[in-house]
Amino acid sequence: MSDLEIVDSHHHFWDLDAFHYPWLTDQPLPSFPFGEYDVLRRNYLPEDYRRDAEGHNVVKTVHVEADRHVGDPLDETNWLTHLHERAGVPNAIVAWAPLARPDTEEILARQADNPLVRGIRTKPKVSESPDESVAGDPGTMQDDLWLGDLALFEKYGLSWDMRVPYWHLGEAAEVARSLPGVQIILNHAGLPWDRSDEGLKSWRQGMEAVAACPNVTTKISFLLVPDSAWNDDQNARVIRDTIEAFGVDRSMFASNYPVDRMRASFDTIYSLFKRTAADFAIEDQRKLFSENAMRIYKIDA
Repeated sequence: MSDLEIVDSHHHFWDLDAFHYPWLTDQPLPSFPFGEYDVLRRNYLPEDYRRDAEGHNVVKTVHVEADRHVGDPLDETNWLTHLHERAGVPNAIVAWAPLARPDTEEILARQADNPLVRGIRTKPKVSESPDESVAGDPGTMQDDLWLGDLALFEKYGLSWDMRVPYWHLGEAAEVARSLPGVQIILNHAGLPWDRSDEGLKSWRQGMEAVAACPNVTTKISFLLVPDSAWNDDQNARVIRDTIEAFGVDRSMFASNYPVDRMRASFDTIYSLFKRTAADFAIEDQRKLFSENAMRIYKIDA
């Protein structure tokens, strides 16, 4: 399967010499339970990505905003556009825009004007654990002002990359049902961080609720678990369960590189994807590894 074409539907670049990424360049995060955080605090550019992806036939990539969230949101988009012109990647951009601000619609319109921008990733406020609730707070998925700006995505032809932990998936399904005209991409398979039987049961129920919304697809990535090593068997179960919930037409694989290098090499991640999908028909493998990402993110062949 080494010649199987891959469209990596979720990765990041950053240049710490050119831009300020607070989570990377300020004081180290006080707690980062996914691995060696210092490996991320260095530039990551197309040549680094290609070195990491060596041995796998990556033909196109989708860049997802890298939590810069300072200055003009168009700065990262413009820089990525120049990278595309110089290096041929990324081939689509999921940019960032703040919601519930007076200039939100102006920013959305400017982002949509860029020919590489396909969507926006903006994160709702979420609780720290299943035992806590922030429902109704500003910026949550019950905030009418925040939701009103999210509805503008349809006006500008933008998809929404949605990143929420598994205990918010029921709320996410409610939002998806309220916005049937917005293409929503659930990031990281709903972040199944609790791999106990009860935790996976709760995650699976949430995934089924979101998958019942025809305007939602999902990316299988960031299979890291807090304070735990990479586990092929556990992660293969998550991969299979995600595809079972969403189907092969609404699932796609992604590296989440370089973030996932904290626990796994690019080869470890994609080799597991390939082994887990080995029994699928070749037509379905092509959907999971490339064709769905090409369609959802409107990437030219």
